[in-house]
Amino acid sequence: MALLSIVLPAYNEEQNIENTSRVLTGILEDNGIDYELVFISDGSRDDTFARIQAEAEKNPRIRGAEFSRNFGKEAGIFAGLEIAAGDAVIVMDCDLQHPPQVIPEMWEKWKNGAEIVEGIKSSRGRESIGYKLSAGLFYRIMSRLIKMDMKSSSDFKLLDRKVVDVLLELPERNTFFRALSFWTGFRTETVHYEVQERQFGKSRWSFWSLMKYAVFNATSFSTLPLQLVTVMGVISILFSLVLAVQTLVKFLMGNAVEGFTTVILLILIIGGFLMLSLGIIGHYIARIYEEVKGRPKYIISRVTENVQGNVAGVWHRKV
Repeated sequence: MALLSIVLPAYNEEQNIENTSRVLTGILEDNGIDYELVFISDGSRDDTFARIQAEAEKNPRIRGAEFSRNFGKEAGIFAGLEIAAGDAVIVMDCDLQHPPQVIPEMWEKWKNGAEIVEGIKSSRGRESIGYKLSAGLFYRIMSRLIKMDMKSSSDFKLLDRKVVDVLLELPERNTFFRALSFWTGFRTETVHYEVQERQFGKSRWSFWSLMKYAVFNATSFSTLPLQLVTVMGVISILFSLVLAVQTLVKFLMGNAVEGFTTVILLILIIGGFLMLSLGIIGHYIARIYEEVKGRPKYIISRVTENVQGNVAGVWHRKV
């Protein structure tokens, strides 16, 4: 029988672990799906890993690992993919905002030949206007930068084992999981879902964290921001030419242009473009610097007893 692995990154989710385990176990067993749950505690400061250990003791199908510190959701996802042993792997949020009721439909689509099953949001649920606006801005930016429709996409998706293996073989350390599944190009189908309300805790995503996430992923997945530097240079040159022609015409007509205002405007415009260009280039240099150092995406400090491997560093699944 084929095995389904469900990867659940968690950061300070101690209140959700038991409920998530119970709900997922019930749905999977009711539908006759052979499964394992893989929780990844992303350096949580509460008792998230202790709750994972407690669930693993009650159910051997539940496994987990804890990072030595907070490495971020992307690292949590890839750690879960590394540990997961399933023929298909689903990645979803630990707070069950990704509805588990959709899992049987995703599983059936995979059994019928789909290699990737994307969860598409038909509704974002009850969110504040500010959060919806910031999330909308984030997806518009990312869609333009990576030339893919990211408006309704999410990390909620099913991947065939061959897709998981491809992602794990990628040497890059600055990853954008949500877009990489599009990039792989495997046969894709979709399921639609409505974002559910969290039963415990609250979302830690804010406007600024979304914008930071957008900038980080844009520079790790697209070179378009670098091309903007050239565009700003062309605009600056065109503006300077227009100003030069205007100044020359007025001079020939006997009306000298006031120098102070002109100089200040030129300094502000060109200076602004230069600083923005340096910032974009600097961000890419920082990404290159991080890649060249070759440090691992994450460090695992502890695992549950039913996970084998080197817990002192990056855990590698035995072949």
